[in-house]
Amino acid sequence: MLIGPVLVFHHMKCIRTDPNCFLALADALGQDVGPVGKPTATHCSKRFWLAPMTDFLLAALPIATILFLMIKANWGAARAGAAAWFVTVAIAMIAFGAPTDMLIIAQAKGVMLALYILYIVWAALILYFAAEEAGAIKTIGRAIRQLTDDRPLQLLILGYVFATFLQGVAGFGVPIAVIAPLLLGMGFSPVIAVAAPMIGHSWSVLFGNMATSFEALIGVTGIPGTELTHYSAILLGLSGFTCGAAVLWLDGGFRTVRRRIVPLVLIAGVMGVVQYLMANYGVWTLGGLTAGIAGIVTSIIVTRFWKPHPDDVAETTEDDHHHMPLIEALTPYLVFMVIVGIATFIPPVEDFLSGLRLTFDFPAVSTDLGWNIDAESAKPIAIFGHPGALLLYTAAISFAFFKIRGRYDNGIARRIWQRTVKSGLPTSIGMVPVIGLAIIMDHAGMTYALAEGGAALFSGSFAIAYPVVAPAIGALGAFMTGSTNNSNVVFGMFQRHTAELSGISTALVLAAQATGASLGSMLAPSKILVGCSTVGLSGKEGPVLSVVLKTGVLLTALCGFMALGLLLIAMIGG
Repeated sequence: MLIGPVLVFHHMKCIRTDPNCFLALADALGQDVGPVGKPTATHCSKRFWLAPMTDFLLAALPIATILFLMIKANWGAARAGAAAWFVTVAIAMIAFGAPTDMLIIAQAKGVMLALYILYIVWAALILYFAAEEAGAIKTIGRAIRQLTDDRPLQLLILGYVFATFLQGVAGFGVPIAVIAPLLLGMGFSPVIAVAAPMIGHSWSVLFGNMATSFEALIGVTGIPGTELTHYSAILLGLSGFTCGAAVLWLDGGFRTVRRRIVPLVLIAGVMGVVQYLMANYGVWTLGGLTAGIAGIVTSIIVTRFWKPHPDDVAETTEDDHHHMPLIEALTPYLVFMVIVGIATFIPPVEDFLSGLRLTFDFPAVSTDLGWNIDAESAKPIAIFGHPGALLLYTAAISFAFFKIRGRYDNGIARRIWQRTVKSGLPTSIGMVPVIGLAIIMDHAGMTYALAEGGAALFSGSFAIAYPVVAPAIGALGAFMTGSTNNSNVVFGMFQRHTAELSGISTALVLAAQATGASLGSMLAPSKILVGCSTVGLSGKEGPVLSVVLKTGVLLTALCGFMALGLLLIAMIGG
């Protein structure tokens, strides 16, 4: 018998605090799960008897507020985020029973997470302006134009392939912070410059950056990674193709995609296959990195044979009067990759850099209606081993290198700092309320209420179609928490229980969750703020959000139907 996944949501509070409550729920629904004891009714959430759709509509108000203000009213992220924060606090207190101490703790966690991200933002800005003032950005753009005259293919190589590679080595918003200004320097509009890497890197988040998000899913669900890699790598590979197509679509629509279908299939196919092989041979920690390297090599080969359509030849621009060899221009990014490699793959160095950490311990809190949040520590900031620190080391070395090479005028350090502050300050102000409202929603149970409403559409006899909505729940988690990792932690066990009660493949549902969470990273407001700060769009993030939101919804929906297709194939074959 298929049990509607919506029923699981009503008991998620007790499942999180007492695993036996899941077994009691299954027993009540007539599922034979073996001999277990029944918990008392007080273990379960008091919201069980309230209409889930009412909670869904109330929980959706903060999201609707920030989307409306940014997209329709053209408010900046800082202003819209502050307004949505007040809406979130009011709903959390009145409708979801969040006490004052929970709100304070949730916002404190938001500040810590904002500090973690802003460390990257400010360091990336310093590195970018150090390279830009030396003329390196113009030189890199010129080199890519020499690699291929095909403007959309240039966008694909940087916004999709190079973004995949950077996600493999760094993550945490670094691909957007590095690539957006490069695309801007090549003549792409600020919106495309930010949206392309936002979309292009998202498919590789799960197995990128040492597969930390995938490891989190394994840890929270208790399912071995070897059981999850098959479906996860397939869905991610297919989604990688759609992400590449979406990047091309940004610069000319469907016609551009149709004209580049051959290089797109070759590049996306190679990256997807390499990631699949790495993941299924147990080396998933290097899946994103090796896929990115394979994509770069394939791109170089493809551009040697690909001839652009006359309508898509990139315009040539005059060279900067400071002619710079390509290898010199690439020095900051080569140094960055070396530093990341040393800090990541040499254990003594990693241990040394991670020795000094900034973190705080937060107590357990609960709402008046019974939603519990366990005691936990804030995400630690390794002062000397954080991705932001690695960017700062790179910036310092690059600055000294360009200074020795005579690429700077007098007063350059002051000018770099002034440009950094001008771009970074608005982003910093806007990030605190945006991240804060996301964590408040999670702690008050509002994020789960949103997922509950989505799953309600697939209850009863429609439960077999649940894989369609599973990626959307993963994407929702990434959007609200700003992290694929956090989405897997928040929704991983729920997805497992839903699959088991519905009688469908647990591995497939968890793969759909993980893929949706990976794609949902393109929607993270914190990453949008990071990208916009590097291209002069601070306070004008609405157009970027509009583009990535439409794209993210479409790609997540496609992923859901891919997951359903895999389920049907497995059922027919089985």
